[in-house]
Amino acid sequence: MSLLRDDALSVAFDRAADRYDLLVAASPGYHGHLRRSARRLGLPDAGRGARVLDLGCGTGASTAALLSAAGGARITAVDASAGMLERAAAKDWPAGVDFVRASADRLGEAGARGPFDAVFAAYLMRNVPDPDRTLARVRAVMAPGARIAVHEYALSGKPAHRALWTAVCRTVIMPLGRAGGDAGLYRHLWHSVLGFDTAPEFAARMRAAGFTDVRVLPLPGWQTGITHTFVGRVAA
Repeated sequence: MSLLRDDALSVAFDRAADRYDLLVAASPGYHGHLRRSARRLGLPDAGRGARVLDLGCGTGASTAALLSAAGGARITAVDASAGMLERAAAKDWPAGVDFVRASADRLGEAGARGPFDAVFAAYLMRNVPDPDRTLARVRAVMAPGARIAVHEYALSGKPAHRALWTAVCRTVIMPLGRAGGDAGLYRHLWHSVLGFDTAPEFAARMRAAGFTDVRVLPLPGWQTGITHTFVGRVAA
């Protein structure tokens, strides 16, 4: 498998940053699915007074999804890629949205200190070297009773969903990646999903990290069985 890790992955995202928004816009349901997962955080009163960590914000698609669900929240958006973060920060955001460059494992060192009332992590966990360590670090910056929603490619475990993902990668994702000069990054996307936890396995990983009330929620369209929302809480 052609997987990228740490600095190599950040560099690949840096190179793809200028084209990233166009590529994800070509994915049916991409932004709608992010908004659905953000709503599943269930923040009351449109998030007023809540501190929310947007972990792995990329070019800001997840940040926009959070604002649609919790426009009253204060959002700290974090990403390890300087190029992606630059694209995100250059967009028009309301007061209360801050961008910080940091890896998921070094939040405090970069100034992204808790406690946070909620965490949204989209398309991140399969890209970190040690998901268990990352979940532990994230839980450590969450307030008692805080909520988490992880939006991730995590296959159901059924052979049909694995085959569909490979077919989509071979016929759509990889050709687009090659056309944009980002074949390595999108090859990583393909294989990182195949090598990552199934949805039940990642839910079990969250429970082992100390999260309670963990649920696995499907997403509609062609991504059913391929992308899921994982929601949970920190005990009060």
